[in-house]
Amino acid sequence: MHIEFLVEEPSAEAALQNLVPKIVGSDVSFNVHVYQCKHDLLGKLPQRLRGYSHWLPSDWRIVMLMDNDDDNCRGLKRKLDLMAKDAGLSVKTSSRKERFQVVNRLAIEELEAWFFGDVEALATAYPRVPSTLASKSKYRDPDAIKGGTWEHLQRVLRQAGYYPAGLPKIETARRTSGYMSPVRNTSRSFQVFRDVLLQIAGGTHCPHANRSC
Repeated sequence: MHIEFLVEEPSAEAALQNLVPKIVGSDVSFNVHVYQCKHDLLGKLPQRLRGYSHWLPSDWRIVMLMDNDDDNCRGLKRKLDLMAKDAGLSVKTSSRKERFQVVNRLAIEELEAWFFGDVEALATAYPRVPSTLASKSKYRDPDAIKGGTWEHLQRVLRQAGYYPAGLPKIETARRTSGYMSPVRNTSRSFQVFRDVLLQIAGGTHCPHANRSC
């Protein structure tokens, strides 16, 4: 099995390079294709999908990962699904038994919500970040953080004495994801992403189902 990931920024690639093997193990190969931004990905996606439709092997899947930002979640996903269908590719919907080639997943509202979903990993990567951060009301539901999750992460790290000149998103993604556990993450959007990868891989649980996964 092989997965082609399409992502909107290099920080997502940095995170996936660490996270995907933790979720699906070493038997699933993958490539991550990075675009310059969300607008760039949306603009080039139809042509890319049409290209895939001509040669995609039966054991390959395409997973598109995009930040939701301020878009309507359902509306953006419908738009992405329609692009895939227009290219002649089958799309993952709610059924667990269907055959599909393309999966569209949104990080809500941004990738950094996944880091807030695993405060233990964040505090391990940045030891001066308090491990009690997850108990604060505004961080209990990572996908409900308002005002930009990367801005919140920048503020948390700056208050802990890191990155006074601004958040280096790629470094932070790589560093934090290296300690993340797929089985303990509280972000619902991460859980949905994790579960569909497990379905693609043919598994029903994390291959390292423990807290250090």
